[in-house]
Amino acid sequence: MKAIVVVDENWGIGRSNDLLFSLPADMKHFRETTREKVVVMGSNTLLSFPGAKPLPKRVNIVLWPGGEKREDCLVFETLDEVFKEIAKYPADDVYVVGGAMMYATMLGYCSEVIVTKVAANGGAEVFFKNLDEMENFRIVSESEPLETNGYTIRFITYRNDRALPLPV
Repeated sequence: MKAIVVVDENWGIGRSNDLLFSLPADMKHFRETTREKVVVMGSNTLLSFPGAKPLPKRVNIVLWPGGEKREDCLVFETLDEVFKEIAKYPADDVYVVGGAMMYATMLGYCSEVIVTKVAANGGAEVFFKNLDEMENFRIVSESEPLETNGYTIRFITYRNDRALPLPV
């Protein structure tokens, strides 16, 4: 399993249940990376999408305690149910996409984290773990800086040398 996230220079990821920046190049990267794959998220992330609709051309798995079942995505009430569903797919096809609580819960199980780093302070209220300070994560690839919508970004892939097996 992998995670994909955009962080600001302080590893901030969001404010008011929304992204910190509008980054067309990152949105394209996200679409290309996750299209035809499995995305795993918490209910607030789903609700933050336009019309609270799941991402098209993907299997959307949502952890939503007390949430109602939907026809357009797979909703599970417990983390155990989410793990059982994730186990049905190839690990390299599963991406955790948010929010902060889901990232924190699933990070240890992720073999890779694809990070879009923005060279700016987004005034975040919620944060991602600083992978540069975690001894089991190391950078395995890093793009050249890219300008998008007035921001400089880099795509960086971190490998987790001690990823945990899914508890199924």
